[in-house]
Amino acid sequence: MGVRPAGDVDYESAGGHYATVRRPEPRFAARVRRAIGGASSLVNVGAGAGSYEPDDVVVTAVEPSASMRSQRAVHLVPAIDAVAEDLPFADRTFDAALASVTVHQWRDLGRGLRELRRVTRGPVVVLTFDPEPLGRFWLGEYAPELMARESGRMPPIGRITGILGGTAEVETVPIPADCVDGFAEAYFGRPEAFLDDRVRRAQSAWRFVDDETERRSVAALRAGLADGSWDRRHGELLSAPEYRGALRMVVAHPA
Repeated sequence: MGVRPAGDVDYESAGGHYATVRRPEPRFAARVRRAIGGASSLVNVGAGAGSYEPDDVVVTAVEPSASMRSQRAVHLVPAIDAVAEDLPFADRTFDAALASVTVHQWRDLGRGLRELRRVTRGPVVVLTFDPEPLGRFWLGEYAPELMARESGRMPPIGRITGILGGTAEVETVPIPADCVDGFAEAYFGRPEAFLDDRVRRAQSAWRFVDDETERRSVAALRAGLADGSWDRRHGELLSAPEYRGALRMVVAHPA
């Protein structure tokens, strides 16, 4: 029997639309590739459907959810059924490590990050969201319970860098207006996307509000779009080429 998923969302039931909505954004992928530099081997922990795995290095993918493993493209390596907190590899096995929009799912952040550092000789790259700016995203005006819960799940950036140790660079990653990775802020200028159940199902935050709260939130947004109040508050985002919100890339180098 495989290891049970370790996160706060059960992707066996919640991950069905993930691969179609949460596609890798090429501009983020290019940043990840630059961050790992000359690495020839990479461990991708919390690999999910395989977003941001470079195609020119030897990748070892780790993903505890069978549903997510089944959505990996045929050209990607099969993922190992294991969890971040107990990686089945020897010390310093890999040139680099990647954890892409996953650390907030781990049951024991400290143990998982220390495992990443243990098995990696070079940079550890973490794509994540800074909780404070995430909590200010406009969706909170219509779904306050959702955004409060979502921002509360995200570990502070300083905690991540502190656990990884060594030296770390933290970059704010601009989100393009046509971002194809469908996390919440990706739709900063496409608010109608949140009316689509398929989009919401691919965003784990919606699993933390009950059905009535979700219906109320969607109805409030629909009304705001219909009466023009969303445009009056946030209409400048409709033509913005990018959004500098909560998305961060941490690149931690060993001491």
